[in-house]
Amino acid sequence: MTAQAGGRNVLLWHVHGSWTDSFVRGPHHCVLPTLAEGGPWGRGRCGRAWESATEVPLAELRDAEVDVVILQRPEEIDLVEQWLGRRPGRDIPAVYLEHNVPRSDPASARHPLADRTDIPIVHVTHFNDLMWDNGRAPTHVIQHGIVDPGEQYTGELPHGVALINEPSRRARVTGSDLLAVFADAGPVDLFGIGAADFVPASSTAHPVRGIDDLDHAALHPEMARRRVYLHTARWTSLGLSLLEAMQLGMPVVVLAATETTMAVPSEAGAVSTDVSVLVRAFRELLHEPDLAVLAGRAGRDYAVTRYGLDRFHRDWTALLAEVTR
Repeated sequence: MTAQAGGRNVLLWHVHGSWTDSFVRGPHHCVLPTLAEGGPWGRGRCGRAWESATEVPLAELRDAEVDVVILQRPEEIDLVEQWLGRRPGRDIPAVYLEHNVPRSDPASARHPLADRTDIPIVHVTHFNDLMWDNGRAPTHVIQHGIVDPGEQYTGELPHGVALINEPSRRARVTGSDLLAVFADAGPVDLFGIGAADFVPASSTAHPVRGIDDLDHAALHPEMARRRVYLHTARWTSLGLSLLEAMQLGMPVVVLAATETTMAVPSEAGAVSTDVSVLVRAFRELLHEPDLAVLAGRAGRDYAVTRYGLDRFHRDWTALLAEVTR
């Protein structure tokens, strides 16, 4: 299998499932390494039905046709040299895709590639580019593009819904501790890894119900049945579940942290650092279904345009053409 017209043969690892699912739908042919034991360095497609991605065992990797490498973890720089016999940025073009905000000392955190000039850093949000100390490394921002789940919103259940993985362990980062505050205005349903075990730290006027972790095919219709999507993350890169909720046609109530102020227009619901403002908006949207529908349509129009796959693929194709020129 080879790349389509304008595409490249790209070596990458399956690190971020949703991002990779969007990337492999473009014109590029992706080479994913596999090891007999799998693991973080050799999981291949991880069971995904990606027609444009080929799993290549380590023993055959040096003979694979590769034009460029998309690195996503610092350790991959040495792995490429060991496994391909070529040094990223010198013997083979490479970019480093940074998915995350700095994990500590955010105003001063220095990026692992800050001292390199031969491997551009690609950030998924402008906020990430701003907060990392990128040093001498050239940087680009290519914003997320997601697979449009379609307009599925019904809002038939007057509940809020949140998607949070490990809400008990990661309460401050994800803002799951705020769900109890929203539950004073109405019921909140929670999906994600560990959601079924989540118990609010304080009593609430309405239930906070941890349900389950569902795959996208089952999750999206369940989200769309709820009237309002709640996004409470304090410190994270831009959550793709927020973009999915908007593309589903859901009104959103969003903590104004990291990139969310750029990703969510005010007419799509509410965006604020004042939780009391968000709770009032949540209550209003729960009790005004026609207003919720209008907000959801505004959010969908914005998200489909700004975070659609066509723009995402154009940006990546242009960058990879530049670095392999």
